[in-house]
Amino acid sequence: MASNDSTPLAGSEKVAANITESILANQTFTEKLSSLPIILWENRDLFLLECRIIFTAMACIYIGSHAALRRPPSANPPKRGKKGESREQRDEEEKFVQGLLPSDAILFPVLAGVILVGLYYLIKWLEDPDILNKILKIYFSSMSLASMGKLFADSLHFMTGFVFPTVWTTKDGKLYHVDQSKKGQWHKADDSQDPVYDDKKKSPLPGRWSELSLSESSNGFLWEVRRLLLEQWTVRLSIHGVVNEAFKVRFNDISGTVLAVAANVLYHTTESTFLSNVMGYAFSYAGIILMSPTTFGTGTAVLFGLFFYDIYMVFYTPYMVTVATKLEVPIKLVFEGPTKSSMLGLGDIVLPGIFVALCLRFDHYMYYYRQRKLVPVELKFEDETSGQLVSSTKTQRMVVKPDYVNPKNQWGDWFWSTRLGKKLSPDTTSALKASAFPKTYFYTAMVGYLLAMVMTLAMLLVYRHAQPALLYLVPGVIFAVWLTGTVRGELREMWAYTEDGRLDTVDTIVDVDGDGNVIDIVNDKKDDDKIEEKQKTETNADVKSDIKTEGNSGKEKRYPVFLFSIEAPAPRAASDSKAKVV
Repeated sequence: MASNDSTPLAGSEKVAANITESILANQTFTEKLSSLPIILWENRDLFLLECRIIFTAMACIYIGSHAALRRPPSANPPKRGKKGESREQRDEEEKFVQGLLPSDAILFPVLAGVILVGLYYLIKWLEDPDILNKILKIYFSSMSLASMGKLFADSLHFMTGFVFPTVWTTKDGKLYHVDQSKKGQWHKADDSQDPVYDDKKKSPLPGRWSELSLSESSNGFLWEVRRLLLEQWTVRLSIHGVVNEAFKVRFNDISGTVLAVAANVLYHTTESTFLSNVMGYAFSYAGIILMSPTTFGTGTAVLFGLFFYDIYMVFYTPYMVTVATKLEVPIKLVFEGPTKSSMLGLGDIVLPGIFVALCLRFDHYMYYYRQRKLVPVELKFEDETSGQLVSSTKTQRMVVKPDYVNPKNQWGDWFWSTRLGKKLSPDTTSALKASAFPKTYFYTAMVGYLLAMVMTLAMLLVYRHAQPALLYLVPGVIFAVWLTGTVRGELREMWAYTEDGRLDTVDTIVDVDGDGNVIDIVNDKKDDDKIEEKQKTETNADVKSDIKTEGNSGKEKRYPVFLFSIEAPAPRAASDSKAKVV
C-alpha cells in the first residue's frame, strides 16, 4: 500500500539547526525528555503544525466513523411501511463494505513492501521523479473522483440539515415539525396529540426565520428548494445483456460529483497543496466507510502486522522516507508553515481509523444487544427412538430484537431541537434518542489515538528523525480497546462480534442458564436457510414490482434494450398527509 506513509510527522525539509542540537546529541533519553519544553519553544512553528495535523486526523476519523454506521445485527430492520419506504431502507443497508480476513495480516505488509520497494527503485532509476509524479497525479486524481464526490455530497447533506431541519424547538420548549406535504409547520396541542398548524410560520426555515415576512412566491420557492434537496431520485440504467442497475441519488449527490470533477481540474491546473490535502481527506473518509476489519481479532492482527512493517521500513531502510518526500501526490497530508512544513501519511489515518470505526459500530451493536428480550416459547419435539412416535413440548427462549432506528444525518435536528443542557442526551425524536447511544469503546479508542499521536510528536522533536506513527498508534488504540473490554467484562462479546452476517438472524431460539444468560443457540441451519430464502423471495418480488408500469397488467411483457432514466417521486397531495389540521 503506497498510501501507508509511515513518516507521519517528518518535515518535508529538515528542521533547521539550532544551538542546542550538539548538546542534545550527547544526552540520555531521560535528559532529552526533560528538555522537551525547551525544544517545544524553540520549534513552536513545527509544534503548531503538528497540532493541526493531529486535529485533522482525529476529525477525519471521527466523521468517517459516524458515516460508517449501519444497522447492527442486534437490531431488526425497520418496520416495513409503504413499498417505496421499504426499498429505500434496504438500499441504505446494502451499501458495499469490504471486510478484511485474518490472512490480510500477512498479505497487507507483503503487498505494501513490494509496492514501496518498487517505487523506491523506480525513483532511483528515473533520477528525476517529475515524470512519475505526473503519472501518479493523473492516476490518484482519477481514483479520487468517487471519494471526493462522496465527501462533498455528505458535506452538502450536512449543511442542508442545518438549513432545513425536520424539527426545531422554541425558547419555551414547544417542538415544531416541518411538514413538506402541507408546506406548513405544526406542534402538538397541550391537551391532546393532535397536530396544530401555525399560520404565522409559512416558510420551511427554523427559529425566528420561520416567521419571515416573505411573499407567497418566495415561501413557495423555499419549499421547492427544500423538496429538491431532500427527496430521493431513482437512476436506472439498463443495456440488454450488459447491465441492469437502479440506485438512489439526491440532488446533493449530483452536486458533489460536479464539485469533485471541478476540484480535480483545478488541482491539475494549480497543483495546490490545499486541494491535494482535500483529496487525501476524501481517500481517508471513503476508506474508513468502505473497509471493515470484520472482527476485533482480525483488526488487531492486521494492525500489528503493519506495526512491524512500519518500524522496519522507517528505521532500517531508506525506502519509506525517500518515497514519502520525493512523491508529490495525494497519499499524505501536508501542512506548511512560515518556515517549516510537516506531513502525515494517509495510512496512519485509515488503518487505525477502520479499527476505531469498528469500535463505534460495536458500541452501536451493544446498545441494541442490551435491549433484546428473551421471550418464552413452547416448542414441539418428536421422538422415534423407542419405535413409537412420541410428541413432547419444551419451554425455551426466543431472542426478540428491538427495531432499528437510523441515527445518521441528525446533526441539524440535534442543533435546532435540543436545549443546551441536553446536547449530550437528546430525546426530542426517536432518531435523536437513538443517535445518543453510549460510545464507550469509540471514545476510548479516540483517546488512545490522541495520546499515541502526542507521543509521536514528542519523539519527533526529541530525536529529530522521521517516526513510524504506527509504532505508537497501534498499541495506543489496540491496548486501550481490549483493556476497556476487560474492565467492563465484555471480552466474550468483543470476540464473538463479527460483521460477516452470521449474527444477523431472526427468531433465534437459545438456551439460558439460571441467571438468564444465553449459553447456546439451538436454531438449526434449516431454519436459517428458510429465512434467507424468504428474504430473497421478498427482494425479488420488490424488484419485479418496480419494473411493472401502471396499466400494463394485461399487455405483452417487454424488456428495455437500452434505458437511462432519472425518476423523481410524485409530490404528495396535502390530503395524503395523516396530520390533521386543528
